[in-house]
Order: sequence, then structure tokens, then C-alpha cells
Amino acid sequence: MHDEQTKADAALTELRKQLTDGLARTRLTKTQLATRARKGRTTVQQALQDGGPVPSAETVVALAQVLNLPVEQLMELRRTAAEATGTATGEGSPGPGKPIGEWDPHDLELHPAGSIPIRHESAVPERMLPGYVLRAHDEILGAAVLDAAQGRSRMVVLIGSSSTGKTRACWEAVQPLSAQGWRLWHPFDPTRAHAALKDLEHVAPHTVVWLNEAQHYLGDPRVGEQIAAAVRTLLTRSERGPVLVLGTLWPEYANEYTALLPPGTPDPHSQVRELLAGRTVTVPETFDEAALHTAASLAEGGDRLLSDALTRARFHGRVTQDLAGAPELERRYELGTPTARAVLEAAMDARRLGVGLHLPQAFLIDAAIDYLSDQDYDELTEDWAEAAFADLSHPVHGKQAPLRRTRPRPQRRPPSRPEPTPLQDGKVLLHPCPMARPMFRLADYLPAAGPALHLGPAAGPVFRLADYLEQHGRSARGALCPPASFWYAARTHLANPEDLNNLAEAAHSLRLEWAHSLRQLAALAGHTGALVLLTTRRVKPIDQVIGVERSHDDPKLALAAMAEKLIKARHRLAGEALTTLAMLHEGAGDLHAGEILRQKAGDPAAVEAMAGEIARAERFQTTESIINNIR
Repeated sequence: MHDEQTKADAALTELRKQLTDGLARTRLTKTQLATRARKGRTTVQQALQDGGPVPSAETVVALAQVLNLPVEQLMELRRTAAEATGTATGEGSPGPGKPIGEWDPHDLELHPAGSIPIRHESAVPERMLPGYVLRAHDEILGAAVLDAAQGRSRMVVLIGSSSTGKTRACWEAVQPLSAQGWRLWHPFDPTRAHAALKDLEHVAPHTVVWLNEAQHYLGDPRVGEQIAAAVRTLLTRSERGPVLVLGTLWPEYANEYTALLPPGTPDPHSQVRELLAGRTVTVPETFDEAALHTAASLAEGGDRLLSDALTRARFHGRVTQDLAGAPELERRYELGTPTARAVLEAAMDARRLGVGLHLPQAFLIDAAIDYLSDQDYDELTEDWAEAAFADLSHPVHGKQAPLRRTRPRPQRRPPSRPEPTPLQDGKVLLHPCPMARPMFRLADYLPAAGPALHLGPAAGPVFRLADYLEQHGRSARGALCPPASFWYAARTHLANPEDLNNLAEAAHSLRLEWAHSLRQLAALAGHTGALVLLTTRRVKPIDQVIGVERSHDDPKLALAAMAEKLIKARHRLAGEALTTLAMLHEGAGDLHAGEILRQKAGDPAAVEAMAGEIARAERFQTTESIINNIR
């Protein structure tokens, strides 16, 4: 204790010496110094006088700025001197809290956005904060902080949904006050409401009162109104300032507290409503274009967290939600139950192999079976699927869930785009407009199919995998082949032609039998590319059929010959495609549909329409590209 007192006395002596030397260098009188620092003559006299009390933090900062002295160095001397006397200001108790610079922002309830491993593998990774992007609400926060630094108590409550960046904005805003020696108090022990009610009256000047998730304070059914009244008193009594009160609220709580009730109705939030009036600022859900541009610049400058988030959030702008939810989503996957992990891995594999955003629940349930170990499979309960989907649909930060139920948007055609016209009597109908081309789609050739062909939309609920887990799956599972249950579930439950064809392409280098089966189903579902690929197993590709013509001296005659051969090749391939489609229907047990398609294979109008579709199939070169290749 004696050593601490000696150290404190030495620090206070050194503090006064530096202030006195600075006053001498500027050649100011104490009265002039007091005027420029906006302090009383007595306050300045006591700060410089041996034997006087430890000067307040505000006084030290004000004098240091006028005398052009290092603020941080003087504040450190002041803190050392104050510790032995139990004061943080020269005017009494330091009050609750501690210097802002001593806080870890994550202890103030900032959501971790990521981590980096440190030297020892057994050590806990160091939590990281991404670069900060200023937005419109930061300007209002900055003005409040400036007012507080100049001696006027202020309060700002940020209103926004989960993980929109409210807490981070408050943390960034108070950093200028850290250099001025301000303290920060975050009441939470034993409960938030009780800690706030107990110590609000002890808050000293130059303190930031941190009311993150303010509903836990202002919405407490027993003491919320008392806390609101105590905060109003703190803000309105000049002798207790300056202080800065910062809070955050979700919109639903703000609406509840500020709603006006009919006359005569009991009002449980009258004090809260008065406290919040004129003191709230809305935080937007998404980054606007300017904010996205700033974030992209930080990412290009080496900010790994922002760079990673922008790969997923650049288009929808929910950058802060992605940053906040990513670590928790990964944790939920890594620590999930065996059944939840199996469902997630089936969803990851489906997305990376080309299945669309909306994954049928029936597909995921059947696909997940072979992702389980033998022991986990033997331990399955009757309700394992319901439990797994309930667990995976529970949201994390930013209203994200590992696997959330969704619904596809209905497809709506513009008025200028009429429905495709089906064939009548084996001929393509022309659109009434004389300039219009014949309308065609492969589905026009498909007779009404039975349930066994699975050509309708997916039955039952559909789910969407979180973007972060989709990206994680592409990197972590990119070299893995899905098990047999995955391919069986795809063949049984998926109906979208593009999904089936994409899986067939992926299976071509993994599971040849499944690739052929899925490509057949894609062709039955109306995918022209799949049908053409099946057809080319029986005939030569177009570029081999037409050959290479270089014998003509006249380039125009050469191009004409090429075009003629190309047209003939496409017509031949179109007839083969219709025959193949007939065989697929016959193989599926629909002999009537097969007979109709065989008749169409001999109909010139139907063959002409199919040839046009083949020309548009993405796996076949256009006339122009083929001609360019032979030049």
C-alpha cells in the first residue's frame, strides 16, 4: 500500500510539473489558461497547486489541449495518481465503469465476425473485427459524441433489426472520447435492469452509459419505468454531465414503447416514451451503393472478412448480417447432431452440383440417409427428420438459419410475351403477328405424363441453404462424391429439368449410370440439351456431320455450302431427337406417347421446329460460330 501511494504521489507530481512547464512555455496566465480551457479559475489553480486534489479527466484533457501537451501521457499519469486515492475525477468517486480503452468490444456484445488462429494451436483463436464502413446514421452519432465532448449530455438509441451494425456503430462512435479519458459503463450484473437501477445515480461525468439491447432495461416489467426516469434525470441535470447514453433497440420494441394509447388506458411505458422522443436513429437493413463501394475498397485493401462477406452479400447488401451470422452458422454445422449434419451435407452437395436454390424436403430426407454412419443410422428415431429440420430452421444472428423453409416466387410473364403455342395436328401454329417466328418449346411435344415420370413441380415444403454454408460446402466438399442415397433421391424427387441436367453433367465423371438415368429424366421433363446429348450417342455431332469445306474458291459459295449442310444435319438430328424421346416414353411405360412422338418424327413441320430448338441448345454451336471456325 505504501509503494502504491508513493507511485501515485510521483505520478501526480510529474503531472503537475508537465502542466506548469507547459504554462510557462506558452506564457499564459492562469486566468488566460482557464478562459481558453473553459474552466473555472479555482479549478485550474487546484490542478497546478501542490497538495491539491487529483484533477478531473476533463480538466486534464482541456488543459493539455490548450498547452499543446500529449493527452494520453498526461491521462496515464492522472490514472496512476487517481488509483491510490480511489478517485477518477478530482470532484469525487469515479463512478461505475472503466476507461473506454480498457474494454474489449466483444465484451460489449459485438457479434464476432470471424477469427484467426494464433501461434499455439491449442490457444483460442483471436477474434477479429472487419473494417468499418461509415453510413448515414454514423453522422448523427458523431454529432452526439462531439456535443458530449464539448460538455453537453446526449442520448442516442439506434433502431434496427438483428445484426444490422447498431452495436458496432456505437463502439466506433465513442473512440474519440477514449483519448479524452472518458469511462464506459455497461450494466449487466446481477441482471441488466437491476445493475442499471442500482448505479445510475452514481454515474460520474465523462461516462458513456452503454445500454445495448435496451429492451432489457427499458422494457423490464418491474423497473423499466424507473430506469427510464433515472436516465432522464441523468441527462437533464447539468451538474452530473457531461454524459453520453447509447442504446440499441429492435424495431418491434421501439414501436411498442412509443405507441400512443387511447385516453384512459393504463400506460406502461410513459417514461420510456418521453425518454426516447427525439433520441432515436434508424439503422438500415442493407448497405446502399456508396457503402458497398466503400466495403469493396476495404476488401481490395486486404480486409479478408469483408472480402469474404461481399462474395455472398454484394447483391442483396446484407453485409453486417452475413458477418454476424457466418461464425455461428459454421458452429451450428460443425457441432450439429448427426442427422442435422447429414441433411446439411446433402443440401451442400446439391447446391454445388447444380441444383437450384429451392430444395424439396422429401429429397433432403431421402438423400441424407447414406451420409449417416452405421451406428447413427441404427439410432434413428421415428421423428428424426422433423427434429433435424426444426433444429436447422432455428435462426442465428442476422435472421439467418442454416436451412430455412421458403417458397418459390410465381413466374409471371409480361403482356408482350404470350404463352407458347402448342402444336395442332402435327403443325406449329404461327403467332398472329405476321413478323413473329413460330413459337416452340419442347414441352409442346410431351403428352400428359403419369406420376411415375415426376414432371410436375416438387411436392411438399422446400428449403434454402444459407449462403455461407453453401460457400463452405463448395470449398470443404468440392472433391467428394455424394453417396448412393443422394442420386436415388434426386432421381425420385427432383423435377426441374435444369436441376436434373446439371446433376447428370456432374455425375458424368462420378457415376455414369446415374448420369444416363438423370439425363433421360431431364429430357422427359423438357430439357432440350439433355435430349440432344442423348441423341448424339446414336448419331455423329453436327461438326462431324457437316465436315470442313475448303474446296470452293468463292468464300460466299463455301459459306452457302456450309449453311446447307448445317441445316440438313440439324434436320437429321431433330428427327433422331424425336425418335429418342419416343423411346424414353416407351421405356417409362407410356406407349401411347411414344407412338405420337414417332409420328412427329416423320412430320416435316415438327422436325423443323425441333431443329430450331436444337440450334438454340447451349451445347451446339451456332451457324455463325461454325463458319468462323472453318475460316
